[in-house]
Amino acid sequence: MVILNMGCPPGLRSLSLFFLSGAASASVLQQRDPVPAGYVAAPYYPTPYGGWADDWSASYESAIKLVSQMTLAEKVNITAGTGIYMLQGRCVGNTGSVPRLGLPSLCLQDGPLGVRTTDNITAFPAGISTGATFNKDLMYERGVAIGEEFKGKGANFYLGPSVGALGRKPRGGRNWEGFGSDPVLQAIAGAETIKGVQEQGVIATLKHLIGNEQELYRMYNPLQQAYSANIDDRTLHEIYLWPFAQGVKTGVGSIMASYNAINGSAASQNAYIINGLLKDELGFQGLVMTDWLAQISGVGSALAGLDMSMPGDTIGNSVPLFGYSNWMYELTRSVLNGSVPVDRINDMATRVVATWYQLGQDKDYPPPNFSSNTADPEGPLYPGALISPRGVVNEYVNVQGDHKIIAKQVAQEAVTLLKNNGSFLPLSTKAPLFVFGTDAQADPQGINSCTDKTCNRGLLGMGWGSGSANYPYLDDPISSLKRKAANVTYYATDSFPSVAAPSSNDVAIVFISSDSGENSYTVENNHGDRDADGLKAWHNGDTLVQKAAEKYSNVVVVVHTVGPIIMEPWINLPSVKAVLVAHLPGQEAGDSLTELIFGEASPSGHLPYSIPVSEDDYPDSVSLVATPLSQTQDTYSEGLYIDYRHLNKANIKPRFAFGHGLSYASFHFSNATLTRVTPLSEVPPPRPSKPASPVAGLNTTLPAAAEAYFPDGFDRIWRYLYSWLPSGEADAAHEIGAAGSKTYPYPAGYSATQKPASAQPPAGGASGGNPALWDTAYALTLTVTNTAASGTTPGKAVAQAYVQFPASSSSAFDTPVIQLRDFAKTGAALAPGQSAQLSLSFTRRDLSVWDTVRQNWVVPEPAGRYSLWVGGASDDLPVVCYSDTLVCEVDVTGPV
Repeated sequence: MVILNMGCPPGLRSLSLFFLSGAASASVLQQRDPVPAGYVAAPYYPTPYGGWADDWSASYESAIKLVSQMTLAEKVNITAGTGIYMLQGRCVGNTGSVPRLGLPSLCLQDGPLGVRTTDNITAFPAGISTGATFNKDLMYERGVAIGEEFKGKGANFYLGPSVGALGRKPRGGRNWEGFGSDPVLQAIAGAETIKGVQEQGVIATLKHLIGNEQELYRMYNPLQQAYSANIDDRTLHEIYLWPFAQGVKTGVGSIMASYNAINGSAASQNAYIINGLLKDELGFQGLVMTDWLAQISGVGSALAGLDMSMPGDTIGNSVPLFGYSNWMYELTRSVLNGSVPVDRINDMATRVVATWYQLGQDKDYPPPNFSSNTADPEGPLYPGALISPRGVVNEYVNVQGDHKIIAKQVAQEAVTLLKNNGSFLPLSTKAPLFVFGTDAQADPQGINSCTDKTCNRGLLGMGWGSGSANYPYLDDPISSLKRKAANVTYYATDSFPSVAAPSSNDVAIVFISSDSGENSYTVENNHGDRDADGLKAWHNGDTLVQKAAEKYSNVVVVVHTVGPIIMEPWINLPSVKAVLVAHLPGQEAGDSLTELIFGEASPSGHLPYSIPVSEDDYPDSVSLVATPLSQTQDTYSEGLYIDYRHLNKANIKPRFAFGHGLSYASFHFSNATLTRVTPLSEVPPPRPSKPASPVAGLNTTLPAAAEAYFPDGFDRIWRYLYSWLPSGEADAAHEIGAAGSKTYPYPAGYSATQKPASAQPPAGGASGGNPALWDTAYALTLTVTNTAASGTTPGKAVAQAYVQFPASSSSAFDTPVIQLRDFAKTGAALAPGQSAQLSLSFTRRDLSVWDTVRQNWVVPEPAGRYSLWVGGASDDLPVVCYSDTLVCEVDVTGPV
């Protein structure tokens, strides 16, 4: 069965597409498949107005002035894209514009690790590498550099960072775009990225809300609905919504809905998720967009809180890309005929314009200077049209600056040393080196020879799909090894060759990889997810290591991977002296690695996921699921217990625990001090009252039909999406709306009246929920000292902070043994004998659980004993501080 699997956004030049069927804007949605009992997508209407948060007030004031001057067609025009390949074909998504009021078309562009489908950019390390650094400063600096490049290319929106997929499923195809299999690691890394990007004036887009944890069956298509991610209320809040909450707190400008359904309701029209959780409880002030071609209804998605449809096209009745849209002209019609309330289109348009103002894009923001469709300097201005004028489409603006420096530092600080028997590493540059595996070299057919990196050929520097980018160059490991070492022999094969008998000093370095990506493509029988190869090395990598270990007495394994792989076939072989996971390093894959191998720097990366002994160690519910010809039900029955949370609960010892990472240095923690900052109560103080929104002051009178007329003599471009209607159609729609005779089948529980103050969620508040949740409850400081012998390589230390809830509270709230809550890394490498102080904090939210009855965050025992553990990994926590006594102990045995 062929399934539609588009990217976000997809690269369409070489895809054969099978599309979901569109629904007319006023049609009734298909009856959805029943979800398991207890999983509910409750109605939540209407969409809360934006504009009531202090930190957005100035932007909304400006936006209200602009939107109040717009016609209906102009408001509609900025809430959707003009179609794939349209508006000079510059970006993967291009909104309509309002030229007479100075509002340009806005450019939306992938992707999370660099400006996609163009040149003269930096291919940064992937999100999973960034998470492995456990370095907040690097996360931020990478965001700054990415923001500078997107702005330099004239892209208004950076379609990242990705915090969903969160990594629930180890085989999930897009886990590598995010930062690791923990909500706090995702939240902090995502927030630092957003901050860095948006300080450059670029709108960050946090994605994918929510439950996009596998690729297979993620999209609606003519034969079946997208899978339903069935998530209970507590798990939703404590795991999957957690990083989105922090992103909203940080001020993210836009959020992208996922393709899949949540509890039976499609994400882009899920009123509970968008209206209830995101815009009401979290007080999100920006705009919500679809993933590309994910919109499956017109009126329904508008009522559910969607603000922008991308790329504007909707697939109409199995005929792809013929200029059909559920919005644009259809949304104009739906407002005129009374199906969509005028205040909803007012709020949609105001959210878009306010976000534009919030990021300062009204002041000298550059227009796009590149094309997502061609590398040629000139081409059709409207590539999707049957006949198009031609002109300049690429200006080849170089935006790289000195960003290779931060790219290399992220790649290097991500490299995770898992094993180093007898301090085998670092190596001498004089040692004879024998290198095996094609993963050590750049793709011999060209570093950008595969569209969207849809081949695992040569070095694996990033996964495939819309999260990829073109390499400007690739510093590969074999070139770096040959530059640095005196005696290097390379066997560019994944099958172990015939080699001469090695001496005892010879060292084999074996490179292996494991790839995944977006389900828009199938790569070596893997449909985005690692469904064919599972959690094992591709290209018979396990055998390559085993054969090398049979021949050589000294083997170093280097792994480039999107996520965990099972290492049991070779990890305990006596010859395997050292293992380095280099994750997905981007363009700076060479020196970033070899400097560690030869001791110019010390490894400081830590695993952003656990590596189990067997894939069977995971709960069954995190396996890939598929039910052809029916909506697949993906039920999160494991609840809170994913990755290390599950392993600890089941008392399963992983091969390498979450957070594990060795160094050439040796670190000791001491002088731990815990300070109470904010006294805790069982429930947070009442949320601040919600002020009136300025959106409520916009005119809600039914617009005149003439506001939707096509201009006289207008020459239309085939397939370009317009918000205007022919005058006869506009008049007919207006007549229905004016008479109040339209009978649209509104969803159960629908209301057009804004909720009163008494109905506001108690956990809610502006930009991140109740502000009291973000108060620091405890501050923890400690000293870390490098106790390694004199002459060893200096290293950076990481402190990871975990919370263990009071044992007596477990009867009321089942909580994982430990949960990551913060981390810190030394700013500089510590020489032997050198010390540094690290600071960690725990917020009220960190010490709370979500009470599904009270619908609020609750501290189970405010005066109880919370054990606050600190160490170098989740299974190496030698420091504990107690919240009740403020006493700290060092050199203790950790809880797992």
